Amino acid sequence: MTAPFVTAPALDGVAHGFFGRSGGVSAGDLASLNCGLGSGDDPALIAENRRRVAEAVLPGAALAGLYQVHGNRCVIVDETSDLAARPEADALATRTPGILLGILTADCVPVLFADREAGVVGAAHAGWKGALAGVTDRALDTMESLGASRAHIGAAIGPCIARASYEVDDGFVQHFLADDPANERFFAAGKPGHAMFDIAAYVAARLAAAGVMRIAIGGQDTYALPQDYFSYRRACHKGEDTYGRQLSVIGLR
Repeated sequence: MTAPFVTAPALDGVAHGFFGRSGGVSAGDLASLNCGLGSGDDPALIAENRRRVAEAVLPGAALAGLYQVHGNRCVIVDETSDLAARPEADALATRTPGILLGILTADCVPVLFADREAGVVGAAHAGWKGALAGVTDRALDTMESLGASRAHIGAAIGPCIARASYEVDDGFVQHFLADDPANERFFAAGKPGHAMFDIAAYVAARLAAAGVMRIAIGGQDTYALPQDYFSYRRACHKGEDTYGRQLSVIGLR
């Protein structure tokens, strides 16, 4: 069975995909394409789900992942890397064909990058802490160290929690206003003491400010689409014991 995924025009010509929760073998609250190694799912089922992702996008490729910590570190992956090591970081970059860079999310923002001309790709996990700390900027810097040109890099923002579903308190808002008062534009009025945060727009603005010319936003709301995507916040609201993670990947043929 082939797991369904969506692609982005900004990454045309490069093997990539944003996967949801369909097309896998996991069951229950984690059904069905759960790729999260920390979800408590049967490791054999997770391995099969991850294999299906890789085969759907870049058959025969090795999948590289991270132990994501909501920071801004970016690691370089190449033919010498131990792909089972999962270093603590939130972004990856490579110029080596045959390696798929993978990012796990369950409301946070997956960002995939490609410079087709230079043959360099990257991927980032942008939760609010990492986004504010500049994880996408670090990914761009690392790609440039491998020969990419910022003017030629396309970036795609995949399925994530949308503003209509992302309620935050005033203390959260202050983190962003302290960094830049102009960040107020990413928040809409909510109930007293709260606001609604557009994290996808914030990440897109960071990319644009960093010099990325081609940026795509998928627009799928992970929280509001329970049949299609896993959501940490939705699982918490429903009182579920665990939650699945979807995988976004990119690689060079």
